[in-house]
Amino acid sequence: MNQPQRYKLTIAYRGTNYHGWQQQAAAPNWKGDQPQAGQGIPTVQEMLKRAIVDVVKHPIIVCGSSRTDAGVHAKGQVAHFDTTAVQIPPLGLWRAINARLPADIVVRSLEPVDAEFNAIGSTISKRYQYLIWHGPQRNVFMDGLAWHRSAPMNLTAMKQAAAVLVGQHDFASFAKTGHGRESTVRTVLGCDISQRGAHVVIGIEATGFLWNMVRIIVGTLVEVGIGRYGPERVEQMLQARDRQAGGPTAPPQGLYLQWIRHQH
Repeated sequence: MNQPQRYKLTIAYRGTNYHGWQQQAAAPNWKGDQPQAGQGIPTVQEMLKRAIVDVVKHPIIVCGSSRTDAGVHAKGQVAHFDTTAVQIPPLGLWRAINARLPADIVVRSLEPVDAEFNAIGSTISKRYQYLIWHGPQRNVFMDGLAWHRSAPMNLTAMKQAAAVLVGQHDFASFAKTGHGRESTVRTVLGCDISQRGAHVVIGIEATGFLWNMVRIIVGTLVEVGIGRYGPERVEQMLQARDRQAGGPTAPPQGLYLQWIRHQH
């Protein structure tokens, strides 16, 4: 029996057709096609696992760094798996897995790593981007890929509000109820806003995120931009430590996991 080798994957996907990253069994009220025995409903992790198993010909566990929600996209999700099929060269393994994946999922890179590497435990920081299509009309070519907002937005006020979020804070007001985390304290390393034509991009880097944290931050910053809140309201939200005090949750389709940094 060969000793197992661990591989690190960097994956990009369009999340529109999937029920998030995380593998899920079919619930009793599941209305889609019933998955085969031992398989789950269509998620990115499920599709990736099926493709890898079809290549290495033995059961595996795919461990992903970030559990993106349904409809959320990724440019640089990171995962790892172990295999005893070490006779397959890494380049051949990478090509074979991609050949078995649907068109909206691609393994951007595959590399052998030490067994100590862990897609979750080795994470240092993550950056998400949120794309807003800011114009009077919807862009039909970006359906499912951006949030359309037509109201005028004051980016200067949004940037002032974003600056308040940088640092270590209790983000309880920016987490979906039922997040299940013991602590809601997180460290935001950067929160920036840029505009290029009709594209408004909000970027947030942190050492970790709470459930829906990025989408609630985006929804809040947009409310500041259209004048419903002043920038100073964000500090009040942080102090409240109550989801009811936070802003609305932006829809999932504009959210992208941009990259994840790991310890080497």
